Parts: sequence; C-alpha cells; structure tokens
Amino acid sequence: MATDCLFRDDAYLRECDARVTAIADGGGIVLDRTVFYAASGGQPADTGTLTLASGDTLRIGGALFCDSRKSEIAHVPASGAANLSVGDSVRAAIDWGPRHARMRMHTALHLLSAVLPYPVTGGAIGETESRLDFDIPEAGLDKAAITEKLAAMIAADAAVTGRWISDEELRANPGLVKTMSVKPPMGTGRVRLIEIEGYDLQPCGGTHVRRTGEIGAVQVTQIEKKGKQNRRVRLALV
Repeated sequence: MATDCLFRDDAYLRECDARVTAIADGGGIVLDRTVFYAASGGQPADTGTLTLASGDTLRIGGALFCDSRKSEIAHVPASGAANLSVGDSVRAAIDWGPRHARMRMHTALHLLSAVLPYPVTGGAIGETESRLDFDIPEAGLDKAAITEKLAAMIAADAAVTGRWISDEELRANPGLVKTMSVKPPMGTGRVRLIEIEGYDLQPCGGTHVRRTGEIGAVQVTQIEKKGKQNRRVRLALV
C-alpha cells in the first residue's frame, strides 16, 4: 500500500494522524500517510516522533523509501524495536527546526541552478550549508557575483509553487530535468514540478519554502574544482 506523502502537497505540515500498514525488514514502520520526508535527492530524512495510542512516544531517527518507485516510506526507530502492529494508530510529528532549514536551503539551491544554468552532477542539502556540483566547461566563477545574484532573487520574494504533470509529459519535455545524477521519481504516473516564479522550473520531490524571501541571506562560501569540467559550489545560510 502506497504511503500518502503529505509533505509533497504541504511542506509546512508538522503532524498527522496515521495508521501502521506494515513493519518492514529491519523494523521500519510503514504508515498509510506521513509528514516525514524520506531521504532522497540529496536531502536528508526528517527525524521526529510517533505517539502511540497508549501515550508512549517513539523516537524516529530517519525515514527511507522501501521500494524503487518511492511509494512506501518506512520510519526507522532511533533505537530498539517498536511495540507496534499493523492497524495501530499513531500521531506522526517531525522536528520542525531541521526541516525548515532544509526547506530554505533546498529552495536556495534551485535559485543557484538558475544562476548557473549548467547540468547538475550532484548535490547535498544541509541545515546551514549545502552544495551543488556542476558540469561547467570553463572556470572563472566568482563567489561574490553569484552571491549578489542570489540575493536579488531572494529579495524579489518570488512565489514557489508545485504542480503535477504526467510521466509522459516529462518524457516529452526532457529539458526540464537539470540533474544528471538524480532522476525525478517516475513510475507512479505523475511527477511534481516546482516553479519559482520568473526564475526556475524543474521536477523535484523535495520540500521548499513558499516564497524566496523566506530563504533569508545566503552566501557562496567556496567554489572547488572537482574535475576537468566539474565545479562544486558551496552555499551557506548567513
């Protein structure tokens, strides 16, 4: 049974009621619906708690997809085994501080990919610092100039919205995909597009803020040469 990934439609939702649908190999708890983001696309999994009907609280150390189609999410207890069975009701709640920081960083990386319109070969999202790797034919990138362009996009307070298209529509528009190393989740029949008004449009399964102004101040801290045509650009919240 597929998990209803509530974070895809509302990244600001912090809690939800859910029902246990399976106990995965290794003790992961599969729910019928969840606010927990499962680790993927360079974005770490959420942490948080499951509150049982008894009132006991189970600490969740992460979440992961159980299948290649990314349709089921297992919530992994931080320690020990959970005293839960299929059909049990729980209240799922995420740690909001780390999630919101990653939402800001993830949205900032979308803007970075608009400032540097080159194929993205890798990336990682942190709470204070993140990075994107680009396939860039020539060097000459300027940290201050990139930071200035990002600041202007953030100050514009552009709207960040999501919408769904079919797998077929994405196949017909391959130019929407910027990432070479991470392919958009396909196989369920639809793919989510994230649009930053006036700046960026690409498929993405991550979590984002609603407007660029919510990102706050950022700074390009380092540009590394990782290969003949590969540059790693590090971005930090300041």
